[in-house]
Amino acid sequence: MVSLLTMIAKADVVPCQGVDFGSPSISDCGVQSALEPLAELVQGSGMSKSSGLPVRFACGMLFPDANGSGRWAAFPNEGRKLRHMPLSTDRHGRRTRRARRNGVIDRMKTRGSEIIVRALEEEGVKFTFGIPGTHNIELYDALERSEQITPVLVTDEQSASFMADGVSRTSDTVGVVNVVPGAGVTHCLSGVAEALMDTVPLVVLATGIRTDTGKSYQLHDIDQLAVLKPVCKAVFKPAAPADLYPMLRRAFAIAREGSPGPVAIEIPMNLLALTHDFPEPQTGAAAPQRPGPDPGLLREVAAILRTAHGVAVYAGNGARTAGLLLVELSERLQAPVTTTIQGKGVFPESHPLWLWNGFGASAPGFVRDIMDRCDCLLAIGCRFGEVATASYGLKPPENLIHVDINKDVFNRNCRARLCIAADAKEFIAKLLQEIAPAPDNASLKARIALGHQEVVERWRKERPAEGKVSPHAFFEAIGRHAAPDAVIATDSGNGTFLAMEHLRLDPEASFIAPVDFSCMGFAVPAAIGAKMANPGRDAIALPGDGALLMTGLELLTAATYKAAPAVFVLRDGELGQIAKFQRTAFNDAPCSILPDYSVEAFAAATGCRYLSLVSDDDCDRVVKEAIESQRRGETIVVEVPLDYSRMTYFTKGVMVTNFWRFSWPERLRMVSRVIRRKVLGRKTQ
Repeated sequence: MVSLLTMIAKADVVPCQGVDFGSPSISDCGVQSALEPLAELVQGSGMSKSSGLPVRFACGMLFPDANGSGRWAAFPNEGRKLRHMPLSTDRHGRRTRRARRNGVIDRMKTRGSEIIVRALEEEGVKFTFGIPGTHNIELYDALERSEQITPVLVTDEQSASFMADGVSRTSDTVGVVNVVPGAGVTHCLSGVAEALMDTVPLVVLATGIRTDTGKSYQLHDIDQLAVLKPVCKAVFKPAAPADLYPMLRRAFAIAREGSPGPVAIEIPMNLLALTHDFPEPQTGAAAPQRPGPDPGLLREVAAILRTAHGVAVYAGNGARTAGLLLVELSERLQAPVTTTIQGKGVFPESHPLWLWNGFGASAPGFVRDIMDRCDCLLAIGCRFGEVATASYGLKPPENLIHVDINKDVFNRNCRARLCIAADAKEFIAKLLQEIAPAPDNASLKARIALGHQEVVERWRKERPAEGKVSPHAFFEAIGRHAAPDAVIATDSGNGTFLAMEHLRLDPEASFIAPVDFSCMGFAVPAAIGAKMANPGRDAIALPGDGALLMTGLELLTAATYKAAPAVFVLRDGELGQIAKFQRTAFNDAPCSILPDYSVEAFAAATGCRYLSLVSDDDCDRVVKEAIESQRRGETIVVEVPLDYSRMTYFTKGVMVTNFWRFSWPERLRMVSRVIRRKVLGRKTQ
């Protein structure tokens, strides 16, 4: 027993506050009585009281009293986490052994897992998402004892990366994925790639195999850095204990700076689990660099804007840092504003100069007419990507001024007259000093208002098919009952484009969608992550019924951690967006029809409340009830048989744009194939 206790003591360095036996602060008599005989055993073992090493048991922990009394102090485990006060240790309450050199403490002995938790706390991290395994149980043990960080158990690591994404997109903190090597890493890749392409900061803690044994063919052993590198801004692997803390802090800095994105750090298991001599960490995070515009280019921009006949602004998610400065710029120029899909809400959509999400072939006629009259486009914080431009279905005017923090995006899809590498906020703030206010353009605002009114009236006149709910009635109800700062999480496909076109959001809201990687299964876990990071905000998830089959089991996670979004399952029994393309081109939808399943039973199995929305007349009542339920902490699933029969402006634009890209022989072949199949049946070529 003595040797066993000695081994345990040498293995466990645990931060917590010691409490003398008999202290009235120990309220659990069962734990008290269990620890007392253990304390006698420890005392009889002759362990050095000067070592400062605790002994851990299932019911609590024992510490040698620091005052040299020879007594042992006890600390019982209480609840899921160990709640503790600092024990005359470092600023984070970690009990560590420190080395003295020339009378100055500059190093400490502890595990890498403790160093990682310290770095995460310094970065303001509140959650990590993943599944523990053999290689990272030490890290989970350290996280469980953090007063600041909650390690969240998910059902699949893909969802872990989506949840971390939801945290990053809706808060000031960086989402963290915490996975085991091998399958944990490969499972989370889809969400990491989404973050890369949608410019979302993430940090992936990818545990690695042991590097101190010299053994080959270890469990989970693959070249993880080679796997992660294509979907990350940077990848790191510490070679020595001294690398761990600064490397992790650097990972967060890179994730935030420039165009944000994911950064992965592979931490060998031996650095996590074994005690090492670590340098004292240098705390404090460097603020992200916000580069300003070149003064000479800024003057050129002002000159172009002064001579332009009509100026428009095209804002992407990169313009979100500008805040109200973007509104001031639009009003100063009297310029209509369009946004990308990711930029939805970056400019208040209640503003009289807000035009649409996108322009060109994927926008209504009034948007195309107004944009055609503009001879200058100021594009800020965007990349002219395929999805944002509806398959490159827009053509900017010759006077294109492209502003982005990442110079690599310039002249990739659209040639610009001027390219300015700068942060959006810094650019707009400086530009406002160079331009005078334009006269109020009342006629432009009237044209915009009339255009929006006509679109909404057309939507309201459309009657849904039998047993279906019209998209506009549904999204109008969400707009009426959700709080102005609600988080709206959509999924890959039609639901994103419907929500984009029908909802009117202001900058307080967060519209989060899988855009450039377009990964199915995003909405539910992303909404859960967002709700954890923002418990006081409404969180609404809009998965299709195909997407729910991919990550819907995370509703168990929502119920367990009381992170309750309102989940509206947009039900059509098929992969709606793809089926629409297939029927248009082939008069069929092979492999796009879903097996039938019960959403109600799914909700019951995951501990969620269920509601059914069956008609337009029920929209207000059901949507209001669902949103109020999630405010009470109930995770609720609402089945919505949405009518997808009418194409969105976006989908029409994509199809028209791509059709006209084909040669005339190919166009005729495609049209004739559709006609033959409609007349003769599916199997004709």
